[in-house]
Amino acid sequence: MVAPLRVGIAGLGTVGAEVVRLIEEQARTLSERSGRDVRVVAVTARSKAKKRSVDLRGIGWAKSPLDLANDPNVDCFVELMGGSGEPALSAIETALKAGKSVVTANKALIARHGVRLAKAAEKHGGAFNYEAAVGAAIPVIKTLREGLAGTGINRVYGILNGTCNYILTRMEQEGLSFAECLKDAQRLGYAEANPSFDVDGHDTAQKLAILASLAFGTKVAQSAVYVEGISSIAPEDLRAAEELGYRVKLLGVAVRTAKGIEQRVHPTMVPKSSSIAQVMGVTNAVTIDGEGIPPITLVGPGAGGAATASAVVADIADVARGIRARPFGRPVERLRDTTKAPMERHEGGYYIRLMARDLAGTAATIATRLAEQKISLESIVQRHPEGVDANGAAKKAAPVPVILITYATSEDAVHRALQAVQRDKVISGRPQVIRIEKN
Repeated sequence: MVAPLRVGIAGLGTVGAEVVRLIEEQARTLSERSGRDVRVVAVTARSKAKKRSVDLRGIGWAKSPLDLANDPNVDCFVELMGGSGEPALSAIETALKAGKSVVTANKALIARHGVRLAKAAEKHGGAFNYEAAVGAAIPVIKTLREGLAGTGINRVYGILNGTCNYILTRMEQEGLSFAECLKDAQRLGYAEANPSFDVDGHDTAQKLAILASLAFGTKVAQSAVYVEGISSIAPEDLRAAEELGYRVKLLGVAVRTAKGIEQRVHPTMVPKSSSIAQVMGVTNAVTIDGEGIPPITLVGPGAGGAATASAVVADIADVARGIRARPFGRPVERLRDTTKAPMERHEGGYYIRLMARDLAGTAATIATRLAEQKISLESIVQRHPEGVDANGAAKKAAPVPVILITYATSEDAVHRALQAVQRDKVISGRPQVIRIEKN
């Protein structure tokens, strides 16, 4: 008879409590699938007295995460405390050095210390599993690390933050401003009181750094990701995207280029016909472009207690089965260093919205500046200002919105052209620029 896998859980918030409940409820199924029983034998959290939605009777209580990590009666240490540093880092490292397997949902810790922890897991023989850290219930880690182990990856990109996708969806469907949608997202609990980590793109960047490592064999480095948030997106951009056959999403994109691996997070126009464009609300999605196969898109709940807990329990089941996959799909010594790719070198199509002054020669000046940078235009849309003045005559001299869609060009060329246009004083305000990601 195979001995049960003894699990210790550090952190009993929404996810931790749900993991305890799932292991209890799914005990028979887990045993059948894993070939051995899985039991929670000890837990720890900041407050022992706090009332929780799960029955902890019969389960031991450790004084601290380090005590739990050192407990000889624990085979698998599950870290659900969060945070990019202590106490999670020391607790996980202690567990790995003791030869235990570790399961975590901590994207911040992996983005910062993933290579160090993977090295400890390799050295001491335990598993280091983190499926829940990216996309929660979407099995994207296993897909990249194991399911596509024999496939070269050219690009991986996706919607990795439900808060941003919810805000952009509401803005598009209801014509609301960013500020209005953010306020509603906070009221509904989709956004934090301080939402900058989500809406400025940093949450997506951490997840993208992990996916890029798995896809391209690079060391996890959040510092190598170019990051831009969604607060500059206006309802008029979403209306223009709709008319032009696009939809705006905050994407994390990691792509192999002739100059190296490009990792970037920014608002992106995607064709409405693409799979990723159909993903609305708080849902997440990841598309993988592999050599010799059509793109694979994985869609599902990217956050929430139940979704995250399901991925944690799946990782625990792998430990029970005896699976010991390389944390990043390759030996740590073979992971390559990566640096931030200068966005000036990025090449692709661009959406540009200008507020052109109602002056003779404005259009010609804009066209000349674009031509000087060898920028070709796929389409031009000019909107005439609406309304009348106090005398009932049509308003004059108001800036006219002009929307340009470029063919593939470089970021540097776009910036140089727009700087020249601004110096010419034929536009008012700052141009809006959104990158376009083709299928």
